Amino acid sequence: MKNKLSLLALALFISAGVAHAATPFENMMSSSFEAKGQAGLDRLVQDPAQKFCSNPANLDGGGDLKVRERIQSENMASIKQPSDGKYIGNWKNGEKIAQSGRGATWSDKAGSEIGGGCYNCHQIDPKEISYGNIGPSLTGYGKMRGYSKEVVVYTWNRINNSKAYNVCSNMPRFAHAKLLNEQQIQDVMALLLDPASPVNQ
Repeated sequence: MKNKLSLLALALFISAGVAHAATPFENMMSSSFEAKGQAGLDRLVQDPAQKFCSNPANLDGGGDLKVRERIQSENMASIKQPSDGKYIGNWKNGEKIAQSGRGATWSDKAGSEIGGGCYNCHQIDPKEISYGNIGPSLTGYGKMRGYSKEVVVYTWNRINNSKAYNVCSNMPRFAHAKLLNEQQIQDVMALLLDPASPVNQ
């Protein structure tokens, strides 16, 4: 029975493009999850950034600096700037996305819209009374940093793929993971950088 389980786990990982003998951890993961809703088994396959940061020795700036920098450079190279050249969308739509915690879970229907859930980790509107604090407060984001091209591009890159700056960042890679599309990211950008947004009042 044990051999059958090991062979099954190996077959699953080979079919996902990972051709190596399954570890006990991989066996446990493959037998504990099933594809449902918007959550697929592809999430069990780690990319280099995830593998690097799964090693506790690499957290808090530890580990091989060259490997860290290489992975960050690869993530930076994967970022696409807006196809229409416009970074700023509609802040009202961006606010809805930032406040939506739905999407990308097993209970969400495939094809339904994914929200940003930004409030889970950040304070956004200064009037909010409930928000997460894993990430820094975004209140006054544009007002404090200014609206220069450098700030705009940095913000775009950070939302698209935060691991380009910190390989072990807790922030989701919204474009890389296809959590938000280009228009949605433009709208979240507006929430942060439009002077009329409540973030900047």
